[in-house]
Amino acid sequence: MTLSPEQYQQKMQRRKEVQEQRLAQASTEKGLIIVNTGNGKGKTTAALGMVLRSLGHGFKVAIIQFIKGAWEPAEKAILNHWEGQLEFYAMGEGFTWETQDKQRDIQHARAAWEKGLTFITNPDYKLVLLDEINVALKLGYLDISEILTGLAQKPEDSHVILTGRGAPTQLIETADLVTEMTLIKHPFREQGVKAQPGIEF
Repeated sequence: MTLSPEQYQQKMQRRKEVQEQRLAQASTEKGLIIVNTGNGKGKTTAALGMVLRSLGHGFKVAIIQFIKGAWEPAEKAILNHWEGQLEFYAMGEGFTWETQDKQRDIQHARAAWEKGLTFITNPDYKLVLLDEINVALKLGYLDISEILTGLAQKPEDSHVILTGRGAPTQLIETADLVTEMTLIKHPFREQGVKAQPGIEF
């Protein structure tokens, strides 16, 4: 059914009133625990969008990479422009099928968590991104109860983003915002298209 211009205007007016009422009721301010998980692409990319917003507001930000540390992503090159406002640590050596050394992977994951915790508990940092930590949790390299205890120590107004597929149920229950990226179609799988600069790295 096609709406007349008058019907459309009435519909949009009702929508505006509902939205304004929702905004008026949202009065709480708090730092968030944010989880980006799922098998689809875009978990880190979405988190980096929040990083850029925070940097744009002048906030201090820390990024800790748990798994992809063997990569030198283009994101790291561009984020170097915020020296003094951004701390970036690539702690892993690469994907687990690359290293093939579980004990070494566990040591790197633990070191990354300890580094991340120093920023999570530091009130000077408004946002901390723990990139691919969910993978380390899924593989058993880190203990979820220790992570939840650490997250509980964050200042009330700071935010922490945890990315990676396979986020544990306890983390999802604790988080304030959870987004699951669903894989519907991927060029590598369906078409054999290799990873490309500007898209995957």
